[in-house]
Amino acid sequence: MKKFIKFSFFGLIYLIIILFFAVMFIVTAKADLIKPSIGIEPYQVVKIQLKSLKKNDSPKKDNGIEQTWEFAHPNNQRNTGPLDRFKLMIKGKSYEMLLDHLDHKVVEISSNNSTALFDVTVLDKNKIYYEFKWKVEKYTKEGSLYGCWLTSFVSTPRPLGSSI
Repeated sequence: MKKFIKFSFFGLIYLIIILFFAVMFIVTAKADLIKPSIGIEPYQVVKIQLKSLKKNDSPKKDNGIEQTWEFAHPNNQRNTGPLDRFKLMIKGKSYEMLLDHLDHKVVEISSNNSTALFDVTVLDKNKIYYEFKWKVEKYTKEGSLYGCWLTSFVSTPRPLGSSI
């Protein structure tokens, strides 16, 4: 009987430790946003933004919009921000098709040492295609963003029709 109580006690402690580590992992495993850095090329900037918007609410609500905001050029942020206003804009009629879209294609139209322009085609969750022009610029002012590629402009969408 004493062995049973002893093993039950150790089993209970084992379960408490496992539960503690599981809770700690869940609390600390929040998704960190990718920050702009000099090593991220223009095409990658667009892909990071589109992939995050494709799964906007994963791992948390509006994570995709927040990730997109991270790579918005400061001039773009001044025009579309603050972040709460940016979220409303993305969720509005003009850009809602980017949220939780099914697929996207990115094609470089032109680029030089300071700007890159992309043709972006998005298949939204209603299976309608939209085309955007997506401009990325290298940030040239001093500071933490110096030399980073950031989105300076996204056109309003041009509907291309249904995939069905």
